[in-house]
Amino acid sequence: MARQKEKTILKAKLSYRSGFVAMIGRPNVGKSTLMNKILGEKIAIVSDKPQTTRNRILGVHTAPDTQVIFLDTPGVHAGRDTLNRRMVQTALATLDEVDLVLLLVDPLKTFGPPEQRIADRLKETKTPKILVVNKIDLVDRNALIPILNRYHVKSLFSEVIPLSALTGENIDPLLSLVRSFLPEGPPLFPEDVLTDQPMRTLAGEMIREKVINLTEDEIPYSIAVEVESFKEDSKKQLTTIHATLYVERPSQKGIVIGRGGTMLKAIREGAQADIMRFLAMKVNLILWVKVKKNWSGDPRFLNQMGY
Repeated sequence: MARQKEKTILKAKLSYRSGFVAMIGRPNVGKSTLMNKILGEKIAIVSDKPQTTRNRILGVHTAPDTQVIFLDTPGVHAGRDTLNRRMVQTALATLDEVDLVLLLVDPLKTFGPPEQRIADRLKETKTPKILVVNKIDLVDRNALIPILNRYHVKSLFSEVIPLSALTGENIDPLLSLVRSFLPEGPPLFPEDVLTDQPMRTLAGEMIREKVINLTEDEIPYSIAVEVESFKEDSKKQLTTIHATLYVERPSQKGIVIGRGGTMLKAIREGAQADIMRFLAMKVNLILWVKVKKNWSGDPRFLNQMGY
């Protein structure tokens, strides 16, 4: 009986699968929304404005028989300045580091240059690929099959799956499909770990998300956030954060601060609330706004910011 139990445990260990999965696609296709939905926690910031994700974000999904390490990448687009070119390079470089690639597409958009650029790059790798047609909650189901067929013939995919990252429809089938492509192996992260991002980095992203969603025009693309200090006081159950918001022009500084400081106050209150929920403790968030002329084209500043 003991030997049978030992064999059962050994078999279970051998059948465990783990690996890395890259999510790639054009800007605003829903990669961050999908990862957050799978994890059940907001790890990547979300906005309806393109180019929200600037760095590769790692998210860990752990199940009884599987651990999937998702890599949410910046949207592939025609980058003109140094920052945007680096974002695209980051996304494409990820394809060589993973066990599986998910190409997310929007069924309401045609197969365009971003998808073609990714498809051309995918032809260079033997990594398995799944085409994920997101946002099916916005599509008439009668029109879905022609849309799936249109995308299926464009590149080399092992599988095609439609889903809605917003509603969660078909996410469980996607996870089952992903598992089938992963190699057998033990978990790579402790089961309670959701990301490798330090909390000060997540806090900076939560601040930037509020700027993106509360401001208009060029501000979302011209903002960078640096968390200069992050101090937790366990006795007081209080975290104090000092952060600087960088913009490229004086006029942008005025927009971010707002008349009488109203915009900066809204940014602070919104980000502070999100950080408090994540940390489960009180947060004192202190913000400054500074002008760093044309920072998005300054390689040294981009290095400093981790882009």
